Amino acid sequence: MRLDKLDSEFLNYLVSRNVNPGDRLPALAEIGDDMGVSVGKLREQLAVARGMGVVSARPRLGIQRESFNFAEAVLPAILFSLATGEASFHHYSRLRQAIEISFWDEAVVLLTPEDKAQLGRLVTDAWAKLRGEPIHIPNGEHRQLHLTIFSRLDNPFVQGLLIAYWDAYDASELTRFMRYRYWVEVWNYHERIVEALCANDFECGRRLLLEHFSLLPTEPA
Repeated sequence: MRLDKLDSEFLNYLVSRNVNPGDRLPALAEIGDDMGVSVGKLREQLAVARGMGVVSARPRLGIQRESFNFAEAVLPAILFSLATGEASFHHYSRLRQAIEISFWDEAVVLLTPEDKAQLGRLVTDAWAKLRGEPIHIPNGEHRQLHLTIFSRLDNPFVQGLLIAYWDAYDASELTRFMRYRYWVEVWNYHERIVEALCANDFECGRRLLLEHFSLLPTEPA
């Protein structure tokens, strides 16, 4: 890749000097001398890199390289676009559905027996919340069930977009006022999807996934 496309001397430094996750960086003055860039300009570029999540800067610890996390990099832009109305959650929801459908066959064959057992536990926990007194909406289980199905994919962009989806889902409050019957329908589908996965009937699971997407409202209530 051409480093000039990064348009940041600070990011170029991370790449060209092979700074790996966990490595501590020199002071900005030292990096500036090395790269021939002013400290003021590096501070601006450091702020951008921190926003991307590729570095952290803490008192007494200095600047440290962090692992690439696409969700952390893309989420601020997603939340901003939803807040301004320049994009809608429905747009992102359609993208997420396309990702899950497209990568379904690749993802489900990678699931381990432990993964499938975890999916079963999530269904059990969700029903316990829905049938409890008082009733609780299993939002955490909802997120974890979908992310677990795709957790073995070795694709940081797919993982990042799916993780960011659930943060945007929470922020949108799309299902905040949905009736109890909605959640029962959703988890009936989830239970059947997990049963299909445990039986290695992946095509049935995919069909159920497609059907259950139709339950999601397109706009906040």
